[in-house]
Amino acid sequence: MADEDLLDYDEEQAEETPVAAVDEKKKDGKGPGYVSIHSSGFRDFLLKPELLRAIVDCGFEHPSQVQNECIPQAVLGMDVLCQAKSGMGKTAVFVLATLQQLEPVDGNVSVIVMCHTRELAFQISKEYERFSKYMDSMKVAVFFGGMPIEKDKKVLKENCPHIVVGTPGRILGLIRSKALSLKNVKHFVLDECDKMLDALDMRRDVQEIFRQTPHEKQVMMFSATLSKEVRPVCKKFMQDPMEVFIDDEAKLTLHGLQQHYVKIKENEKNRKLFDLLDALEFNQVVIFVKSVQRCIALSTLLKEQNFPAVDIHRAMNQEERLQRYQLFKNFQRRILVATNLFGRGMDIERVNIVFNYDMPEDSDTYLHRVARAGRFGTKGLAISFVSDEEDAKTSQSVQDRFEVKITELPEEIDISTYIEGR
Repeated sequence: MADEDLLDYDEEQAEETPVAAVDEKKKDGKGPGYVSIHSSGFRDFLLKPELLRAIVDCGFEHPSQVQNECIPQAVLGMDVLCQAKSGMGKTAVFVLATLQQLEPVDGNVSVIVMCHTRELAFQISKEYERFSKYMDSMKVAVFFGGMPIEKDKKVLKENCPHIVVGTPGRILGLIRSKALSLKNVKHFVLDECDKMLDALDMRRDVQEIFRQTPHEKQVMMFSATLSKEVRPVCKKFMQDPMEVFIDDEAKLTLHGLQQHYVKIKENEKNRKLFDLLDALEFNQVVIFVKSVQRCIALSTLLKEQNFPAVDIHRAMNQEERLQRYQLFKNFQRRILVATNLFGRGMDIERVNIVFNYDMPEDSDTYLHRVARAGRFGTKGLAISFVSDEEDAKTSQSVQDRFEVKITELPEEIDISTYIEGR
């Protein structure tokens, strides 16, 4: 069974809008239970002791460049417009800055965070939960379409959150039905702001929501890509913002990430994948494929070979997708098979190996995929299967663009090159 080829299907025509650029953390890579004692860099920001404790628990060691440049101003309530690539720690900037300033008042929503996809909203809410774990009174809720709106109204009525994360459509629905009041909001955050302000209908929603908030508030916007056209639109929402742009392409090679390729025929991929999974030591692995059908087939095959695998793709309903994402995030499954839907922004700190079972179609997608392993400053391993001319072309364009060498996979890989502390 293991040698059988997966049926080849066409790439999906409409891969769901990828979750973009969520980004953070110094990854510990040492499996569960490891706690860093070097969060001294974060002490310089004079954060609350409860936040510093949570930072240590998360295994953050040193602030990234984005965090160093943004956090000191953001915690003072300054408006911020920031562009930095995936994996640079942008989410932690606004999560820490808002939690630092927040004085929770029961029944008042003080922070509103919006982004363009449900998965990203869900993940940001989880980051708030992680960082506020020692702040007993802090309440966070996430609202997005695809789930019953009555449930959201009930949460707002019976257990009003201090921090609301969500997508613009659902947030606006809750405001219009008078379930959600933003009259006490002190912090207004847009993550992946270009995605929301580029599309006119979404921009209108964001503007309408913005108008429901007080004039005096902090506004922060973050994105991996900010075109010259979108920048002035962002600034219309802000008062004299601090602008941070960290965008040196050559620096995007994810330091500490080993990148290799394997020249291979399509029908040899499964055998090679199983051999590598047996030979390599890993905490968690993500395997990227190009279509829903291949995702399901490969995941089934792995489970038949007793690998602890789970799959995530766009043919699942929202609830099932989030359920499986949690299984993987909570380390109950160690191998995730995914389509590009998962390629951007999803942040799992224990992933230290990424396979491109099917090579991505361009260098951007490649970067977003391999960024799952080796978030800033940590070690990781990316292995790409190259089976035809197109694959080889993509591999070459990645090397040219990011000034990186992707070498042929050696017979033996030294474990210390891709697992921290080994």
